[in-house]
Amino acid sequence: MIKPTLLVLAAGMGSRYGSLKQMDGVGPNGEAIIDYSIYDAIRAGFGKVVFVIRHSFAKEFTEVFNAERFGHRIEVEYVYQELDCLPEGFSLPEGRQKPWGTNHAVMMAAPVIHEPFAVINADDFYGRDAYAVIGRYLSSLEGSRNSYCMVGYEVSKTLSENGTVSRGVCTVDADGYLQGMVERTQIERVDGTILFHDGGADEPLAENTPVSMNLFGFTPDYFEYSADYFRTFLSENIANLKAEFFIPLMVNRLISTSVARMRVLSTSAQWFGVTYKEDKPQLMAKIEALIEAGEYPRKLW
Repeated sequence: MIKPTLLVLAAGMGSRYGSLKQMDGVGPNGEAIIDYSIYDAIRAGFGKVVFVIRHSFAKEFTEVFNAERFGHRIEVEYVYQELDCLPEGFSLPEGRQKPWGTNHAVMMAAPVIHEPFAVINADDFYGRDAYAVIGRYLSSLEGSRNSYCMVGYEVSKTLSENGTVSRGVCTVDADGYLQGMVERTQIERVDGTILFHDGGADEPLAENTPVSMNLFGFTPDYFEYSADYFRTFLSENIANLKAEFFIPLMVNRLISTSVARMRVLSTSAQWFGVTYKEDKPQLMAKIEALIEAGEYPRKLW
């Protein structure tokens, strides 16, 4: 059975949080969210982790998150996402400062990933069961093409107590395959009901509505499709200094054109994140509760 790879999107500096939050300690011994992600991936059977970072903080990052830290229990590689990482024939437009988006970050790993792989955000705590679920699925895909998956979280398990959140709300068919994702902004619980406020009237969301938290699984052919469509994206958006090439944009395109299918996997895991500074103490308390419950050792490494 093949060992899948974990691709960690860590190039973002976390402007809302105000620091390089990928390296912020949340565990009892200063463990970062990344540490728990790698720990969960190892016990779910992943064989390699690839970090997408930027040269501006590469030294600081690689000195902390490396194979030695993880006890050489998993292979570690690094790739770099920079604004000028563009296909031949395109040049960086003057004034562009915003990164090209999550799917552009994924594309940076094409030279080092040749097996089924999962994609995660560096600053999201996905939970042990989520890695076990996606690890099992990806391990069965050796030699497959156009066979993707994602972990769908119940929206009720992804909210913040400190403000609204944005989530990719998923439509799933009767066979468990994704039909499409729509980004909904300003989601929050109001008087016991989950609502989103996308500019019009408030719309309710059922507690178990599946949402994407950017935990996707792909086979390597995804790199080919991404590279091809990125050229189209740039042709249409190069002048828009804020346009971003997001994973859901690429996924929706492949699904709508029947090129690929994406299985939506269910998980019992609770998602945790640091959307706001005020979320950090709550995250630390939740990790402590998981340690007390035996989900994690008090010292990971």
